[in-house]
Amino acid sequence: MYRMFRGVAVLGLFGAMLGGCSSTDERYDLAMQENIELRDRVIDLEGQLSDCGTNRDRLQSENEQLAAAVEQLRGEMVTGRTYDNTGLEGLAGVDVSQRGGDIVVAVAGDVLFDSGKATLKDSAKRSLARIASVIGERYPGQQIRVEGYTDTDPIKKSKWSSNEHLSAERSLAVEQYLVTKGIDNDRIYSAAFGPANSKSTKSASRRVEIVVLGSPR
Repeated sequence: MYRMFRGVAVLGLFGAMLGGCSSTDERYDLAMQENIELRDRVIDLEGQLSDCGTNRDRLQSENEQLAAAVEQLRGEMVTGRTYDNTGLEGLAGVDVSQRGGDIVVAVAGDVLFDSGKATLKDSAKRSLARIASVIGERYPGQQIRVEGYTDTDPIKKSKWSSNEHLSAERSLAVEQYLVTKGIDNDRIYSAAFGPANSKSTKSASRRVEIVVLGSPR
């Protein structure tokens, strides 16, 4: 009887052990599955974080480029930029720009005058007539300064005593012609400037600038 009871007890203990092993295996499998899911989730989150970093870097780069473009435009507004809304586009030797609040119409010296001369060419008069017309229509109440510029070449075969004298006569010739084309004499005046220091700017210095000043009369 005792042996039978002991055998039953052993069987019961063995069964309990088997049941415990089965439960442990299930928990282990469940833990492994959860671990796999967590690992996949971590990988997914790392991928999303990497994408966010890439997008952040891209947006930052775009913002920097936009900021640089804005600064460039601001600089152009201050130092002078092409101003193509005046009606003067297409005139040979004429460059229109905005310098601060002023409109600057620069006309090449060789378009206006022969070398060493202060008498306007006939072809130059046609260009100046158009400039006077545009100024009269678009800027009727603003002061105008005609600026004469020259280069560093010394006067040799000319009646002018200096480059400054020549540039003064040229700016005056342009001023007087603009007056004949309808610009009020009381709102226009001329000024002369000496040669540029750098020889690389000689050709650029041989010009007349018609500056429409920003403040109305």
